[in-house]
Amino acid sequence: MINIRTYNKISKAIYDRMEAGKYAVSDSVADYDGIIVRSAKLHDETFSPDLKAIARAGAGTNNIPVDRCSENGIVVFNTPGANANAVKELVVASLLMSRRNLIDAVEWTKTLSGQGDQVPALVEKGKGQFVGNEIKGKKLGVIGLGAIGAMVANAAVDLGMEVYGYDPYLSIKAAWSISRKVHNATLKQVYSECDFITYHIPLVDSTRGTIDTAAISQMKDGVVILNFSRAELADNQAVRDALASGKMSKYFVDFPTDDMLGVPNCICSPHLASGTDEAEENCAIMASAQLCDYLESGSIHNSVNFPEMEATNAAKNKVCVLHRNEPSVITNVANIFSSDNINIEDLASSSKGKYSYMILQTNSDVEDSLADELSKLPNVLKVRIIRG
Repeated sequence: MINIRTYNKISKAIYDRMEAGKYAVSDSVADYDGIIVRSAKLHDETFSPDLKAIARAGAGTNNIPVDRCSENGIVVFNTPGANANAVKELVVASLLMSRRNLIDAVEWTKTLSGQGDQVPALVEKGKGQFVGNEIKGKKLGVIGLGAIGAMVANAAVDLGMEVYGYDPYLSIKAAWSISRKVHNATLKQVYSECDFITYHIPLVDSTRGTIDTAAISQMKDGVVILNFSRAELADNQAVRDALASGKMSKYFVDFPTDDMLGVPNCICSPHLASGTDEAEENCAIMASAQLCDYLESGSIHNSVNFPEMEATNAAKNKVCVLHRNEPSVITNVANIFSSDNINIEDLASSSKGKYSYMILQTNSDVEDSLADELSKLPNVLKVRIIRG
């Protein structure tokens, strides 16, 4: 039985892949082999010694101790793109609301309650204070053109906006998904020319505080900023100052913090971007598929800490070795196979930054003692045997 521990409420779609009788799935299962998590913070968790992988049903992994997992040979997966459409739709809705004063108009209309037959006349008299602008023809800057950013850029083009995209790490795959009408721009162009700027970048040390006084000073007066990535991308004091001065006309953020609640022209939503039934189901399906593929076959897809690997079935048994990306590890592993008179039928190896993964396949019978031997080698983090 493969035990899977869940955190948060996870879509029942995971059971499409984790069939009963093979998997035990619950939020209290002990000695778990895998974890599926959404937003629960795992940094202070003491993991089961059997834990082999964590699947995050979402794109960000800030709630997972990735460095600790890496050093313990625990593969961490995320689900890039699974919630992209949901986020795109909320970003587009925010673009529209930013120029049509919809929130203020709805709240004002509520104050007319109890005016009886006078309501239509009061509406006609007061509606002028909420006259807005259309977004068609306006310039949108999209910073980060991954799965979400690309969809936002394409949707904005379809709405008649002039779109400027900036992403110094744009992949070829992502580039093919972007409309040819999206301008390839520099960051300076985005800041100086765009009426709206939306951020779709991960929170790492180099992006923390990206929306700061220096950046805002380069932007157009009255710019609208949309932050559906992470609160920490912004220096909140700089944003408050810009809103107060009118340099920034509106700031949309999907990650409320106490110092931004109630700030005029700051629209805080309660982390709703991926909050749709469809997105939750898509993330759950993708997370469970990746977790099961790894536990059952050794394949790795969409890991944030270990390299991609498609595990073929070239032989009866697979020996999977997670290790630091250091010299001599492959040689040392192969030497133990040789000394134990085990023939290697197939060997696949790949690296990602500081870490590597290899799968050795053999038709020889292998004992658990082989994994024990390999685990004692320098720089080897975790070894497991998948028997055919």
